[in-house]
Amino acid sequence: MIDFSRNYFELFGLPTRFNCDAASLDDAYRRLQSDVHPDRFASASEQDKRLAMQSSARVNEAYRALKDPVARAQYLLSLNGVDALSETDTQLPLDFLERQLDRREGAADAVSANDSSRLAAIVADVRVEANDLVGTLSHALDENASLSDARTLVRELKFLSKLAQDLDAMQSSLDD
Repeated sequence: MIDFSRNYFELFGLPTRFNCDAASLDDAYRRLQSDVHPDRFASASEQDKRLAMQSSARVNEAYRALKDPVARAQYLLSLNGVDALSETDTQLPLDFLERQLDRREGAADAVSANDSSRLAAIVADVRVEANDLVGTLSHALDENASLSDARTLVRELKFLSKLAQDLDAMQSSLDD
């Protein structure tokens, strides 16, 4: 079974850093999940079955956290005692918020005009900004160790991820 005291990175044998090799993560996940999958313990004792279920759940939880850039950054910050997404502090830079408001208004206008290409351009712009932010976040977490900057960047990335999901839903409504 697995050692529940290990952090997610240790669990998969990966360095504790934001910049994570996706292929290595996927390989480690498959290997570990095959070792602890409850089906392998079908004829084991009830205690071993329960431990296999808990181990499998922990591996799945760790994989989901490390696979997603927002969750991975949030987890890294939490390992350093920083709550990136505290509900009591939702402040983001004003220029960032204004840019996102403009995008939402532009997206609403595109939907009203049934302009799928204009909406697609806004979605693409959001994804480019999010991708750039991932690079900046990687630098802040892995090279600078600037937890305060990283906290703001995680919040911005979370906001952009949600915005991209909302815009994708708008795009789907136009495509229907």
